[in-house]
This record gives sequence, C-alpha cells and structure tokens, in this order.
Amino acid sequence: MAKILMIIAPEKFRDEELFEPKEELEKAGHQTVIASVKKGTCSGARGGSATAEVSITDVDTSDYDAVVFVGGGGSDVYFENETAHQIACQMADQGKVVSAICIAPVTLANAGLLKGKQATVFETEIDTIKGKGAIYAGPGVAVDGRIVTGDGPKNARRFGQEIANLLQA
Repeated sequence: MAKILMIIAPEKFRDEELFEPKEELEKAGHQTVIASVKKGTCSGARGGSATAEVSITDVDTSDYDAVVFVGGGGSDVYFENETAHQIACQMADQGKVVSAICIAPVTLANAGLLKGKQATVFETEIDTIKGKGAIYAGPGVAVDGRIVTGDGPKNARRFGQEIANLLQA
C-alpha cells in the first residue's frame, strides 16, 4: 500500500479531479492524504468540499510514495509557490510518482520537471508547458517515466488509474 499526497487549492479545486483519482487510488488499496496551503476545509469549484489534513509547509516528502497536484481554477495558487515546487522536485529526486491534472501541470513545468518530458495539460496552458520545455502529448493522460499528467475532469478517473498502475509496478 502506497501513501499518496493530494495537494488541492484552498478554493476552486476541481471536484472530479480530486474525488475520482482519490477513489481509484483507494480502490487499489492506497492511502490518500489531502494537503493545501492551510489545514481545514477547502471548497471545490462544483460545490464539493474536502478537508486538508496537512499544510504543504509541514509536508515531509519521505512520508509519501506519490504526489498529485489537483487542478481547477484555484490551482494557479501553486504555479509560483516555492514550497509546492520543492515538494514536486524532492518527490521526483526520490524516484516517486509526481502527477498533476488540468492546469496543475503548470506547477510541475515551473518547477522544471517537464523539460523534455511527454506531458498534457488543459488546453489553455498548452503553450505555457511547451514554453518550459515539455513535449505536448495531446489530450488525455500522459505518462513519462514516473510523471503522470492529465488534461482535465473528463480524464480524472483514468488519471487516477494510471497513477495506481505506476504504484503497483
């Protein structure tokens, strides 16, 4: 069983992009922990809510096997967030699964993790990740080594399944 850190925006995270991958990961026997910029209740863009059990400033990456950056309009709070970049880079350096969906792959691109990697992102941010050296893989879900990216809510379940597949390997 793997322990997965799911990082959401304090508001306007995309509900399906948290709940569907979380369900797939837990169905595969993994434990999920939700984090945000602050502990407590976070509100989704579609009316849902989730409780962040940990603040990203308190994350010890050695406690986790994977990180998921959940998308939605509010996830741009992590685009230039140094703590989020450190978490992503430390996880990658430790050979762990690093993933992001919707516009959240921009956080990975800004952290330098998508340079030369096959990746996807919500259509409004294609040029952004390409500008940071990513190789745009087209719509859907892209897996390049231990990095998983998804383009949006319609692929949220498959995104979760791909992360679970990597964790089983």
